[in-house]
Amino acid sequence: MAKRVLAIGIEPGSADYSAFPQLTPELVRTYIEAQLLRLRDLGFEVTSCLIDLDATAEAGVTAALGDERFDCIVIGAGLREPKERLVLFEKVLNLVHRLAPGAAICFNTTPADTVEAVQRWVEP
Repeated sequence: MAKRVLAIGIEPGSADYSAFPQLTPELVRTYIEAQLLRLRDLGFEVTSCLIDLDATAEAGVTAALGDERFDCIVIGAGLREPKERLVLFEKVLNLVHRLAPGAAICFNTTPADTVEAVQRWVEP
């Protein structure tokens, strides 16, 4: 049976790109979709959970974690930076810890290295 991966990240349209002027929501979406496709091509079953930066974020993560069991959960770099998102990052991490205690947790550093993050912890 294929390993199941949940990819949690910021909805690209909600992100602030002022520190990364070379990025656009469309470009980030393209990177995300390419990484999810690569994971699927490698044999993983992948669910995407893109959240907004408001009160609905926790509900979105809770719903995604409640729908199925995951072997690995990758949390996007956009949740860890900038430091103003620290509380949201902690909330997401604690939800993952509580609702998916058996899942490996990993972190990408950009929208383009999600596959490598997952592969550090699980194989398809």
